[in-house]
Amino acid sequence: MPSIRYAASVLCGLMGVIAASVCLAQPIETRARQALLIDDATGTVLFAKNADELIPPASLAKLMTMEVVFDALTKGELSLDRTFPVSEYAWRTGGAPSGTSTMFAKIKSTPRVEDLIQGVIIQSANDGCIVLAEGMAGSEEQFARRMNERARALGLEKSTFVNSTGLPAPGQKVSITELVSLARHIHRTYPQFYRYYAQESFTWNNIFQRNRNPLLRLDIGADGLGTGYTQESGFALVASAERNGRRLFLGLSGLASDKERAEEARKLIEWGMDNFEDVLLFPENDVVGEASVYGGERSAVKLRTGEAVELLLPKQDRLPLRARIFYNGPLIAPVEAGKQVGTLKIWMGDDLVQEKPVFTAEAVNEGGIGKKAFDAALELSTGWIRQYR
Repeated sequence: MPSIRYAASVLCGLMGVIAASVCLAQPIETRARQALLIDDATGTVLFAKNADELIPPASLAKLMTMEVVFDALTKGELSLDRTFPVSEYAWRTGGAPSGTSTMFAKIKSTPRVEDLIQGVIIQSANDGCIVLAEGMAGSEEQFARRMNERARALGLEKSTFVNSTGLPAPGQKVSITELVSLARHIHRTYPQFYRYYAQESFTWNNIFQRNRNPLLRLDIGADGLGTGYTQESGFALVASAERNGRRLFLGLSGLASDKERAEEARKLIEWGMDNFEDVLLFPENDVVGEASVYGGERSAVKLRTGEAVELLLPKQDRLPLRARIFYNGPLIAPVEAGKQVGTLKIWMGDDLVQEKPVFTAEAVNEGGIGKKAFDAALELSTGWIRQYR
């Protein structure tokens, strides 16, 4: 019997599971070529523009470098007090002679891992990245392999890293979508290390440098994460800001100057903070639809949410909201209760804004011989039609 991908419509209203018209706020424009703004609590996409296009990461690749370091620290493979030597390669490629962003680590010195983390995050230090890469993996090439393995494990399917710094290299590409996903992961998974992103300054080798993230000084609740620039893709940024319990994540690229980058970031963050409200669409464990069952005592099983389904919606001028459940079916009896069998997808207008798993709300036992024969006959007569829906 073929397995068919089914879609069941769900009509979402603001007064319960009833048909209703829900809408989108006055659209906002940005000079960025790529942009993505997400509400962290609900995962709602508030604004998107070419967010899946692949671009050179520049220093935003350092987010992946830090994730690998934080993961090793969390697993006990590394300690903050461990020291690594500054090789000539690290010094020449990312240190004082390189003319790039650096923490000015002296050749053959041995900074602690915590010092290197602060150099990378606060000063965007290329020498700090290379020292960590060589110390942890033996070479930057080996460390880049580890970055890519870790990226795939986190679900970053398209981003490819060639070095630890983000310095221009053939084949090194990321998307704003995956960088924002990575930033959300870092914030959620490593609160003990995320604090470094909000640190205002760091002094190393008697050289004082302020945090390169301009949003920290704009009084908009920003507390991370990083900036980047390449001639090919322009000025970029991945940021997070929290105000009155609401946290937003923003990714931007393709801007003409650092001033324009700061202006556009501030505009989008303030727009996101001021023009949306939290709306509960489905309570926790709410029944939202049903799935067909083959060979069961009943021909369908109810489907429920797990956690509550919430969206951050515009306060006014909203576009229609619609939701559908997708599953591979019909499900084969017996069906267990509480098993994830599909996904609830929610669109605002033409934009997919949220996906949530759905679970069976009840068990369905196998049916008798007569019921199985009926389902088999039904499958023979209609299955070929369903395949082409």
